[in-house]
Amino acid sequence: MNIDEIDVRVLRGPDLEAALDGVAQLRITVFREWPYLYDGSLDYEREYLSTYRDNPGALLVGAFHDGQLIGASTSTPMEDHAPEFSAPFRDLGIPPENILYGAESVLLRPYRGIGLGHRFIDLREDHARALGRTHVAFCSVIRPDDHPARPAIYRKNDSFWMGRGYDPLPGVVARFSWKDVGDTGETEKPLQFWMREL
Repeated sequence: MNIDEIDVRVLRGPDLEAALDGVAQLRITVFREWPYLYDGSLDYEREYLSTYRDNPGALLVGAFHDGQLIGASTSTPMEDHAPEFSAPFRDLGIPPENILYGAESVLLRPYRGIGLGHRFIDLREDHARALGRTHVAFCSVIRPDDHPARPAIYRKNDSFWMGRGYDPLPGVVARFSWKDVGDTGETEKPLQFWMREL
């Protein structure tokens, strides 16, 4: 697969509306994998993604191959995201109004490793600058190394993120709950924040 075969673009208006169910399904599919193990539902995803339809400061990027949505990246002003995510930055003295929060980037497995992650970050950082933001932050779930669902072969994204100038913020951890695959109810997970100053 070649990145030149993929159409990556910011979605707005009717294009965004038309893509929401596809993005919801992508999130359910990709986040079901390690390390998120997210047992999602389409109803929850539709409600969650309405943020990107209704918020003028939000960003939704779609990646299409032969007209099919195969990846997506979302961002929103930090102050508009869940309060569990902005609280740690207030404690650091960084106003949430200075931060664009990179909520997720999801790609179907066959399309990973060809440069789409870089394209998603480029568009996210461009959007942050256009909004006058000084920082971009995101978070990733923390799972124990001995978790029974951890694959025998797994490559973290840490080196990719560091190569793009992002660093983990020591001790800056949010907590959020969702239902893991195979569980009967939601459990709280720690999420490590990463950040880059633009």
